[in-house]
Amino acid sequence: MKSLLSTLVLPWLGALGGPLLAQPAAAPAPSPPLLRPGTVAPLPGRLDAVPMLNDNNPEVIKGPGILLSTFDGRRGFDGRPLGDPAAHLNTAVSGPFELFSHHIFAGSPESLDSTLWLAVVAAPRGDTPVKLRVVAGSTALSQSVDAAQPSAPFLPLPALMEQGTTPIYAGPGSRVATELLDRQRSPLVPEGWTLPPGQLSTLLVLPLPVRGLDPLLNGRNLQLRLHSDGPVDLATLAAFGPVDRPPDPAVWTPLLEGGLSPKEHSPSPRGASGPMIYSRVSGVQVGSVWQGRITDPGQPTLSVRRAPISWPISALERGTLGTGQVQTAPLRSFYPGTAWAAHGNYGVTYDITLPLRNDTSKPVQLALALESPLKTDQALGGLRFNTTPARAVMFRGTVEVSGLDAVTGRAGGRRRFHLVQRAGQEGPALGTVSLGAGQQRQLRVRLIYPADATPPQVLSLLPVAPLPATAPGGAVKQSGTPPAHRP
Repeated sequence: MKSLLSTLVLPWLGALGGPLLAQPAAAPAPSPPLLRPGTVAPLPGRLDAVPMLNDNNPEVIKGPGILLSTFDGRRGFDGRPLGDPAAHLNTAVSGPFELFSHHIFAGSPESLDSTLWLAVVAAPRGDTPVKLRVVAGSTALSQSVDAAQPSAPFLPLPALMEQGTTPIYAGPGSRVATELLDRQRSPLVPEGWTLPPGQLSTLLVLPLPVRGLDPLLNGRNLQLRLHSDGPVDLATLAAFGPVDRPPDPAVWTPLLEGGLSPKEHSPSPRGASGPMIYSRVSGVQVGSVWQGRITDPGQPTLSVRRAPISWPISALERGTLGTGQVQTAPLRSFYPGTAWAAHGNYGVTYDITLPLRNDTSKPVQLALALESPLKTDQALGGLRFNTTPARAVMFRGTVEVSGLDAVTGRAGGRRRFHLVQRAGQEGPALGTVSLGAGQQRQLRVRLIYPADATPPQVLSLLPVAPLPATAPGGAVKQSGTPPAHRP
């Protein structure tokens, strides 16, 4: 599930060692993971029905052609066939919808300054004009030597940093998700377009350059929230072109009339046993927002006594953390040889509220955290975490929280935190919630699951101080955070 950017970079970095560099001492064997006891419960809520065009296969683009197309290949945009009908999904969209696109270009072997160009093209599905409005949109490169092209290098950052006036991000997926969470629109993205019928309109043309980069490797993430006032078809296309300027506009129609850019990573068949290859998505998914309200069964609030408790974020096949819950968005249509579901829910917004109530007779303080436990499909009575820090980064992105305790110099309202979490990493806490006896407070957590992350994560509510808990018979006993232990 992880981006191939790090996969391709790390071997290149390792090749720098050679015989002239001293070899590091062998690292000590890692300690076995620890089990932190607690409840792991399915996340309440569900995905909406808003379609998302999910364009992520191939991740590494090796040739020009169609990346994703919702057009009807038998009729095209002007009533004429578009070449190979199998290159088109024939799934028009209307009203609110989103586009998620994430790709990498490793350069052309014969050139040090090649550029791959990505285009988004569209046309009405019918004989009347369509107005297409941008609600929000962001795009970023992994690396850029052009100030006009936003970028977000994979910089080493602390595990937790609070967002302030200067935005924080690491990687293009992190930047795009952070900006979209703030409902921003990139200067590269217009406010909208009017699409005449019977012709192809070019919405965006974006470069994926490698000039000046070492290694010759770059990635681009793009996500748009759109609204059309009529049925519309969209396609994303890839073309080689000049280094410093977009290809001639006339190249896009022949590309749409051609074939697919080569796909990669064929998936394991649905329900197959053995190791699972998720593959990458190239299709139209159903669902762009997961909205949920976490309460006790049949109650309007969530008791503080439920801590420690965790809920999966981006739970998927073979990674439900014992809940049996698969949150993955289904695909309305997709290409053969690509993922058969939107494993990972990349680009999906999670909007979760927790109406907390201290139904004990004493003050209570809880901590809220987003964590990256070790992936499992088994119920373990808790979550497993590494005791030796892992190298693999599982989450890079921003989490927005409302309702936390105020801290010195910070308001207690909406706050944003950028996280960089490695495999099997606990916390750290985003903040605390302090409630007197009988008090209530509502927390709200929002995040957009970013590219360059690997699911699943969990949202955890953890006791900071011992919680009074009702024992059988109604007596009150003290129950603090359970100690972690080896499974």
